[in-house]
Order: sequence, then C-alpha cells, then structure tokens
Amino acid sequence: MTETLFQAYTPLILWIGLGLLIFRFLPTWLPQFLGRGLYWVGVPLELVALARKGSQSEIVGAGSTPILASLITFMALLLGLFAALLVWWGWQQISPHLFKPDLSESVSRPWLDSSTKGSFLLAAVLGNTGFVGLAIAPSLIHVDSLNWVVLFSITHNVIGPYGIGVLIASYFSHTKSNNRWWMQLWDLLTVPPLWAFLIGTLTQSIKLPDFVESGLQGSVDVVIACAFLLTGIRLAQLQRWQSFQLALIPTVLRVVITPLLVGLVTTVFLGLSGDRRLAMVLMSGMPSAFAGLILAEEYNLNRDLIASSIMLSTLLLLLILPLWIQVFG
Repeated sequence: MTETLFQAYTPLILWIGLGLLIFRFLPTWLPQFLGRGLYWVGVPLELVALARKGSQSEIVGAGSTPILASLITFMALLLGLFAALLVWWGWQQISPHLFKPDLSESVSRPWLDSSTKGSFLLAAVLGNTGFVGLAIAPSLIHVDSLNWVVLFSITHNVIGPYGIGVLIASYFSHTKSNNRWWMQLWDLLTVPPLWAFLIGTLTQSIKLPDFVESGLQGSVDVVIACAFLLTGIRLAQLQRWQSFQLALIPTVLRVVITPLLVGLVTTVFLGLSGDRRLAMVLMSGMPSAFAGLILAEEYNLNRDLIASSIMLSTLLLLLILPLWIQVFG
C-alpha cells in the first residue's frame, strides 16, 4: 500500500509544489483563466477520453451488481450533503456566541456568506474518486470487487461534480434577490463535462485517427497536472490561516463522517461485507475533489476554502486509511 500511495501522491506533490513556487511570477488573472479553461475545455476532453476508453458493460464483469453500486454512490453523495448542511446550520447558530459583540459583522462572521457556504458544501460532498480513488483502491480491494470501485468512480464523476456540484455552485453564486430555479436548471443542462461524457459514450464505436485518439488519452494527464498546479497557486495565495481552520470541518466530513455513515448503512441495511463494503467505504472517503476548485473558479466561490480542504483532506486520508481497512475490511 505504501508504494501505491507514493505513486499516487508523487504527481500531486510535484505539481502542487510547482504552483507554490511559481505563483509570484504569474499574472493575477492566470488562476481564474486556468480554472475556467479546465471547466470549458480540459475536463470535457478528459471525460470524452475516459468515456471512449471503454463502456460500462466492459468494465463491469459478469455476476456484478452495477445498480446497487451506483445507488450506494448516490446515497453517499446525499449523506455527505445532508451532513454538511446540518453542520453548517449548527455553526450558524453558535457562531455569534464565539466572538466579542463589539466586532463588526464582516469581521466576526466572515464565513457566513453565500460564496463560502457554496465552497463548504463542495469540499464536503465531492470526492476525488478518479485520480486518488482509482490509484489507491486496487491495492486494497480484491480483484473480484474492483468493479464496485470503478462503478463508484464513474457514477460519482457523472452525477457528483458536474451534477450536484454544478447545482450547488450555481445556487450559491447568485444573490437571493435574483436567484431562480431555472438558473440552476440552465447551468445543469449546459454544463460542458456532462455533454462531453455523453459524446464520448455515444462515439465509442466510431474509429478515430490514431493521433486524435492518442491526443485525447494524453489530455487526461495534462488536465490532472493543471488541476494540481491550480491548487498549488491558490494555496500560495492564501493570506490567512483562517481558511485552513474553516477547512477542518469539511475535511472531517469528507474523509471521516461520510465513509463512516456509508459503512454503517451498507452493513446494517444492505448486508454488505468484506471487500465490497470496504470498496464503498474507501471511495466515499476520498479527499475533496479538484473539481470543486474548478467549479469555484467558474462560479466565483471561495477558492481559498476549497484549496485548503483539498490539502487537509489529502493528508488526513493517509491517517484514516488503516482504520477503515481494520473496521470494514
């Protein structure tokens, strides 16, 4: 497992470290340009490539239960969202008592704005099931149960970041006075990654020139590197430690609370055990997704909170993995 973690984390450390080093030499507009470029071009290319790589029927072997794995993925997203909303509501109730009354509202409760709440929910709900999850799980899960891991990743990436995530980001990017339900619906229907995934799925049987196909598959590594680089730049731009303090809560929700709830529900109500249960727990407890930062750039949410959550949740995963293996393995 140590070697697998090293291989998975090496690109992450290198590209985030590069972002930390070079941010001073970059124009101020570049991070948002990079984030929007990933949203409109990079991630769609990546999803076209992944969708063309193989159909779900090829990924899922005989005797598997794809519907159950997909339903558990959807349940994990809803559990994470419900837990995050509950914690945020509780924080709103107690936060006025944590500060001196003579402080101004903008100073005493800087995180209770809509932008920060949207980022809080994105960091707590969306997990990095692609790069980190698919890199780590195969070394911990028996080969007979790996289809559960792949199905979790596919379902999460389709309905998570660019489904539920877009709805959250769109809702909290508008003020209450001009927020309408059709705005979220329009953003959801026009999100580029979902259309890209659909195009890639529908064109699986179409043979493309070799240089086009290889270019599409090569775009995956480029997109991942750019996402890491963007995270490093945003971390380097943090002005205060307050973002890390606030990020502790979505980090714990993402890496500890949600997988614990998934483990309990799949054990008590679904009767899962062994590697299938461990697969669902591991994938539901992956670190905060880089897609959250891309959405924050596109919808002008709190980038600092997302970047801090990505860093903290990635580190916490190293500590919590042995516990999940011991309890749910």
